Amino acid sequence: KRSQYPCFAVTQQSQFLLEATTFNTIHNMRVLAASLLLLEAASGLSIPMTMGTGNTFGRTFRISTWGESHGGGVGVTLDGCPPRLEITREEIQKDLDRRRPGQSRITTPRNEADAVEILSGLNPENITIGTPIAMLVRNKDQRSTDYLDNDMKVAYRPSHADATYDAKYGVRAIAGGGRSSARETIGRVAAGAIARKILQKHNNIEILGYVSKVQDIETTNVDHDTFTVEDVDKNIVRCPDEEVAEKMLERIDEIRTSGNSIGGVVTCIARNVPAGLGGPVFDKLEADLAKACMSIPAAKGFEVGSGFGGTLLSGKEHNDEFYIDPETGATRTKTNRSGGIQGGISNGENIVVKVAFKPTSTIGQKQGTVTRDGQEVELRGKGRHDPCVLPRAIPMVEAMVALTLVDHVMMQVAQCELFPNEAPLELQPNPMGSTAHREGGPAVFDAESQPEKALSQRVDEE
Repeated sequence: KRSQYPCFAVTQQSQFLLEATTFNTIHNMRVLAASLLLLEAASGLSIPMTMGTGNTFGRTFRISTWGESHGGGVGVTLDGCPPRLEITREEIQKDLDRRRPGQSRITTPRNEADAVEILSGLNPENITIGTPIAMLVRNKDQRSTDYLDNDMKVAYRPSHADATYDAKYGVRAIAGGGRSSARETIGRVAAGAIARKILQKHNNIEILGYVSKVQDIETTNVDHDTFTVEDVDKNIVRCPDEEVAEKMLERIDEIRTSGNSIGGVVTCIARNVPAGLGGPVFDKLEADLAKACMSIPAAKGFEVGSGFGGTLLSGKEHNDEFYIDPETGATRTKTNRSGGIQGGISNGENIVVKVAFKPTSTIGQKQGTVTRDGQEVELRGKGRHDPCVLPRAIPMVEAMVALTLVDHVMMQVAQCELFPNEAPLELQPNPMGSTAHREGGPAVFDAESQPEKALSQRVDEE
């Protein structure tokens, strides 16, 4: 086949690999893609997918999750983890315990220990060995009869994935929702715990989330520089503002006892992120964070920094002015409306993202729906479900942010830090961000070099 189609090489796994020297323009790459599809159709060859379409996330630090809500178990295969990292089962279990069901009256009462089993990738001393890490959590308390012994086996739950799943695959996992269940996120949280450990060792990067809004009840009194996980976990709502948390809990209880559900917003902060992560075009850091967080079940909105609120400001009001930190000499911003990302690249300030979650689809009130064969009926949801997903969504958001950041850290090291910048200090950009330090402290300029008036720029942009 190599002689017949010189632009392709076929491996033993029948995967096509581009011989990069043959194609040196973006145009030719597009022609290649189209030719590949024509070749497949003409020759009957198929292009294998990796680990099931849509179940893999990441490029360098890659996860593939698997398993269904009411199957034997759920888990994840993590590839690309650096070797020689010490990671214990207890560190992973800590994050899974914050995600697991049955924690309080405002979460689903399904009773799962969610005990993780590490099947591969570590030696007996709990050191990663550079090979794929497989982790499994067995399902113990699934009750499939809640779905199979009533109308829920034939009727679609309004706003749930039941109908669209059936439309896509022509078959669905009725019990528990299968892959559309939030139980799928166990694998993400387990892998996210490892990502969190890598980030902490890399630059002391810390990722913390909290419930910032339940319906119209919102807190604006959380210091993003100082709040801790202990502050978050002081109450079952997981809002570090105790006064607002009480109001949130009252609202959730009111909705819960009526057989209904409620949504809101999770805010997530990443501290000590170095400047330089991300890219200016398709690999924008906020774009990858958006995909990561919007892939979480029930997520319906995403913001970075000022988000949609920034549209109400003028440029002068919204811009984050720069200054030089008098202690470190690093370039900093006076405000953080950018949410730690400018031009798709981290600027060294706190990364601030918000994820909006809709009310849970399955509720205990009657709703109009249709059956699989097209009959209009009424349905009252049964089974065990969260009246509010927000408290358990926090470790999910933290995990997806951690997975995205560690992926970008690895890509940054591979592309931009493979060769050190050996230019003289005065020709290098001033260090940037909250953890950066300029060698020798702030730059010193003589009086003659200081401009007497504001600098002006002639800008010619598209």
